[in-house]
Amino acid sequence: MAFGQVIFLNGTSSSGKSSIARELLDVLDDGVYFHLAVDSFNAMRTKRALGPEELDAALRRTRQGFHRSIAAMAEVGNNVVVDHVLSEPWRLLDCLTVLRPQDVLFVGVRCPLDELVRREQARGDRPKGLAELQYDLVHAHGDYDLECDTGTATPRECAERIKDFLPGRPVPTAFTRLRERCLPSR
Repeated sequence: MAFGQVIFLNGTSSSGKSSIARELLDVLDDGVYFHLAVDSFNAMRTKRALGPEELDAALRRTRQGFHRSIAAMAEVGNNVVVDHVLSEPWRLLDCLTVLRPQDVLFVGVRCPLDELVRREQARGDRPKGLAELQYDLVHAHGDYDLECDTGTATPRECAERIKDFLPGRPVPTAFTRLRERCLPSR
């Protein structure tokens, strides 16, 4: 059985990842794709109040389960568009551990900070300052196969760019390079 393609969108909150993912599902015409978003996994969690330590542990397990769900979907041949925020180094390391690097197209979704702040305020469903807090963290690893700027391009334009890039994606992939650099014993 062939492994599925993983298009991994990484960027801050409000950077446009979900909008690009929705557009990708519309423009990709070679197979079936599923959109897996970390926010969807977080929304499945119980709503009862948790203490800080219990919440941190639950969030870590949620993200680890999310990463393994991506891997499981791809392992059985499903194509997946991932919408994630790699704002803590362990998240990237875990993804590098569980995902086949040759199957991952790693896309950095960038947006100017002033626009992120404007979007966050307009949305009203995110803690104030979240995007700014994540801004320098999510791209700290410094390596992508492709980057999109949603401050200058629409989600549809970004999706079209990703679609056009897929056939000629680089070898080795960014995930392969990052795995070699961050997990040298693998």
